[in-house]
Amino acid sequence: MKLSAILRSCIAATTFFTAAASAQVSVMLPANPGGGWDGTGRQAFSAMNKAGIYTGSVNFTNKGGAGGTIGLAEFQNGSAGKPDNLAVFGAITVGAITLNKSPIDLSKFKPVARLTAEYLVLAVRPDSPYKTLADFAKALKENPGGTPVGGGSAGGVDHIALALLAKAGDVPVNKLNYIPQAGGADTVTGIVNGTLKAGISGISEFQQFAKAGRVKILGITSAERMKGLDAPTFKEAGYDVELANWRGILGSVDMPEDNYKLWVDRFTKLNDSEPWKQTLATQGWDAFFMAGPEFGTFIKAESDRINTILKDAGLAK
Repeated sequence: MKLSAILRSCIAATTFFTAAASAQVSVMLPANPGGGWDGTGRQAFSAMNKAGIYTGSVNFTNKGGAGGTIGLAEFQNGSAGKPDNLAVFGAITVGAITLNKSPIDLSKFKPVARLTAEYLVLAVRPDSPYKTLADFAKALKENPGGTPVGGGSAGGVDHIALALLAKAGDVPVNKLNYIPQAGGADTVTGIVNGTLKAGISGISEFQQFAKAGRVKILGITSAERMKGLDAPTFKEAGYDVELANWRGILGSVDMPEDNYKLWVDRFTKLNDSEPWKQTLATQGWDAFFMAGPEFGTFIKAESDRINTILKDAGLAK
């Protein structure tokens, strides 16, 4: 190779490395500070920095509301084509887009990585007549309207978990008496005082109350039993339900392919890093990693599944 060609190659490689290393990353957190999406984004980049995977500056923007659709709409419209613009989102977003009639099209974004998951549990009062998940499902089938169940926002993963349980137990989904609560603590209060027959939420919301004896967990939506939790999976109890409140990362619409591959690689390295494993343990999150086009296929399948459930529940047309 001629010297001039070698020099040109070295200059091009150096230019790319410098651009990749010095670029400032912008991350949309479509929720208020302190929530799950906020924590996922900030903790991921903190661990990435500790691992030496990406040590540049990061500009976080919080924009909450409407299940993340307000922040993601701003991200969709304002970040198109930008090389280092990312956003956090998750399972809740999928239903929120439909329920809020949002113009967001998840297929237009670059699917970078699915990072974490939190499984859902169904809980009742310790002295409830429902001793097993089958007992509760039987009561739900006999009198769905008279069996109020509390959880997160209408159309969210808690509501969807109940709808899936209903479908598995031959209960008309549109007959369910689902009552959205402001948070897990409010759901527990409703269970304890009897205004709710049961509640559904992420395990992190209920586990402390279960250990204190205020509620009893009847089942979890994971594929396998969770260590330290004395409760069967929904599948083990006879109901084909598996659902996770997953969270992940999107790249901007029309993100350049080189940058897209770079971020997929960075998050893949993050998943294997010790700082991230320590973060998962500290936060009580489960690793739920998937990256690149495979993640895009998963998003499409989740969108189809969740929208079908929302239609069956009469929440969407």
